[in-house]
Amino acid sequence: MRVATPGGEASASVRVVRAVPLAGGAYHSLALKPDGTVVAWGNNDGGQLNVPAGLSGVVAIAAGQFYSLALKADGTVVGWGHNNSGQAAPPAGLSGVVAIGAGGFHSLALKSDGTVVAWGRNTEGQLNVPAGLSGVAAIAAGWYHSLALKADGTVVAWGLNNSGQAAPPAGLSGVVAIGAGGFHSLALKSDGTVVAWGNNYFGQASVPAGLVVLVP
Repeated sequence: MRVATPGGEASASVRVVRAVPLAGGAYHSLALKPDGTVVAWGNNDGGQLNVPAGLSGVVAIAAGQFYSLALKADGTVVGWGHNNSGQAAPPAGLSGVVAIGAGGFHSLALKSDGTVVAWGRNTEGQLNVPAGLSGVAAIAAGWYHSLALKADGTVVAWGLNNSGQAAPPAGLSGVVAIGAGGFHSLALKSDGTVVAWGNNYFGQASVPAGLVVLVP
């Protein structure tokens, strides 16, 4: 899942959240080239590698399980690949987007006004953006859960919570970036430390002792 981080860079018409130019889905990869075009490789069972002909002006990418998303400089979103739950079909009229996220079967978009739009599968409530949520600076999508980082450094989560992945630790603050795995969540704090919660079957929520990460 792509990790969105606070900060920004100018685009043609909207302020786009700084994005990593690589994205990995379940079995496919995406790369954003300096010229605004997208390259895809890997498994193509759902058509997730079939970048739309002529797609250009892309400023951010996201890879879901078997589908792909691209955010254009004009604030619109393009999707392709497996679309059994509508995850690759952005809502009609969606605009003013500054960041995107792709989960297992659902997608997220952060708008320039700090609100979040979600579409796709909602079996676990992953599309149920909390009422009144605003002031969002970054988003991340897990397999069946969603995360939002607010400008005040706190994290809001919703969706599947069978392993606690949608329940940020009490008192968590000072967060500057977030990430969502299949069933676990991550937060980077301003002091470079990492907080993890959710499923820990393989130790994915056990942050190595003493780990300090480069703060964006």
